[in-house]
Amino acid sequence: MDPGFGEGGRLFFAAVPDVDAAAEIYRIAGILKQAHRFAGKLIPRECLHVSLLFLGRGSEQLARGACEAVADVKPIPFEVSFDRTASFRGRPGNRPFVLVGDDTLDRLKSLGHALGAAIAESGVGRRAQRDFTPHVTLLYGDRAVDEYPVAPIRWTVNEFVLIHSLNGHKHVARWRFDV
Repeated sequence: MDPGFGEGGRLFFAAVPDVDAAAEIYRIAGILKQAHRFAGKLIPRECLHVSLLFLGRGSEQLARGACEAVADVKPIPFEVSFDRTASFRGRPGNRPFVLVGDDTLDRLKSLGHALGAAIAESGVGRRAQRDFTPHVTLLYGDRAVDEYPVAPIRWTVNEFVLIHSLNGHKHVARWRFDV
């Protein structure tokens, strides 16, 4: 675990796109921001991710416990594909504009559930109560827009990371998948 961990912020597990996928996601986000005339700022390229499990307010104790709890979660690499954008519900003037995809994202759901089960079993946190839609947030828009197809953006998920979000994202720990 990163020794420079700070208190506060949010702590969560995520899958992050590889460098090429992140560059393509950011490029598409910029084009669609202009096309939809969104006023919101793009999520920085280095902060693009798919949230898998939210843990809560960041603390070193929670991070250490979470790292120990998921040490035995060992998925194999899998490919994901995101092929459309959509707006999610949110506060007025702050609607998440996101990339979503098809059935390839079921593996992300399974990984999120496995992490949640490990966290709950260890007593560090509780199992996620609801299903989630794997997505990559591109920006927070001032309004909703209809679903829109984009050329598929694919990458192989071969690790998950623990992210501390406070004035940007810091990767606290990472777990490479077995090959």
